[in-house]
Amino acid sequence: MSHAKKIVLHCPRGYQPRVDTLVTEFMRDGVAFVGVVGHDCARIEDIIDELVVGDGTREPYSLLTSSHPDETVADAVEFAEALTGQYAGEIHVVEV
Repeated sequence: MSHAKKIVLHCPRGYQPRVDTLVTEFMRDGVAFVGVVGHDCARIEDIIDELVVGDGTREPYSLLTSSHPDETVADAVEFAEALTGQYAGEIHVVEV
């Protein structure tokens, strides 16, 4: 299953190791935006950014990320909907 161009990643229990695998899938599928909401979402956003950069040996990948502390999933979806231009596209909510 491929992922939509924009993802709202809902992490109600904070970081889970599955996030690492998801980021690889997001890059494979050409995801342009990941907004993180839920427990410790700012830290999870940083982890995603680090995973995208990697060790610097692979081709650069551009992924816009944001975190939404103290916001709801609906708030994060609304933010994602406002992104246009190269970030226009379908949104999926993924819960980890």
